[in-house]
Amino acid sequence: MTVQALKLILGLGILCASLMAEAQQKANLRRIGVLCPPGGSYVKALEDGLQDVGWTRDRHYVLVEQRGCTKERLRETTADLVRQNVAIIVTGPSPYVAAVKEVAPTTPIVMVYGSDAIELGHIASLARPGGNITGLTWDPTPEIFGKHVELLLELHPPPSRLAGIVDPQVQYRHFWKEAELAAKRRAVPLQYVEVRVPGDVAKAFAAITRERAAGVIIFGGPFLYGLQSQLFEHARTNRLPTASMYREGAEAGGLISYGPSLRESWRRAGSYVDRILKGAKPADLPVEQPTKFELVINLKTAKALGLTIPQSLVQRADQVIE
Repeated sequence: MTVQALKLILGLGILCASLMAEAQQKANLRRIGVLCPPGGSYVKALEDGLQDVGWTRDRHYVLVEQRGCTKERLRETTADLVRQNVAIIVTGPSPYVAAVKEVAPTTPIVMVYGSDAIELGHIASLARPGGNITGLTWDPTPEIFGKHVELLLELHPPPSRLAGIVDPQVQYRHFWKEAELAAKRRAVPLQYVEVRVPGDVAKAFAAITRERAAGVIIFGGPFLYGLQSQLFEHARTNRLPTASMYREGAEAGGLISYGPSLRESWRRAGSYVDRILKGAKPADLPVEQPTKFELVINLKTAKALGLTIPQSLVQRADQVIE
């Protein structure tokens, strides 16, 4: 056998050993399932949160991602994650948490921004959730919708009537109550408008203009989040200022957004994944509440609507889009 042939055999042996070692390493990586609603993905924020506590993607774990999952496919998508042997599932709002809980009753679940978690039976309490679910909840934040009323009434000219667009398929009662109370304090009528399917958006704005509302609050939930572009396009067409919960609303062309940070919630979820993968039980990990709230103002939209944003409001903003 020639020296060249021996070198070739040796090289192939080293390559095979390397590939086998790489395959073994991948087999040992922890598998984290991620179920994201339509309209946005914060997987990078989750990766950043895991990196904060020493986990590196493709070195310590792999993500099994299901992005843009509609509510109609929640159970099917969750079952697919279970078939792929994920050790934990990270997901967003309450309808997603409910579906995952039903299909994967023993798999640890980290909810990123659940609401009504106690009322819906997802957890027993914030301090001791019990069961297989923990994470972050936005339950203590209904007052932000009262804040939306106040923010819209700071505009020049202030709207004399307001409307609120709600997805009735999510838990919204305490959110609506806060907005309604704030509107009553200021003696401003607040019109209730439902959007159940995408085709309802045009009808909703037709009803709003009939009632002569001059400002619109977009309530929360994954369905309305996925319709942001459509909602804000109709708002601009009808020259209506909007206030919404997520900063992505202002980034998508809405006028004002105020609420907890989605990115920060996904990042903080990384610490829960870390503790659970290291042996902690979800039942024993207290559920956290939001700590970071963001006010974002889109001055381009204000200019297009012919509105003046008071300088005092601009100065309070965490971000101004110009």
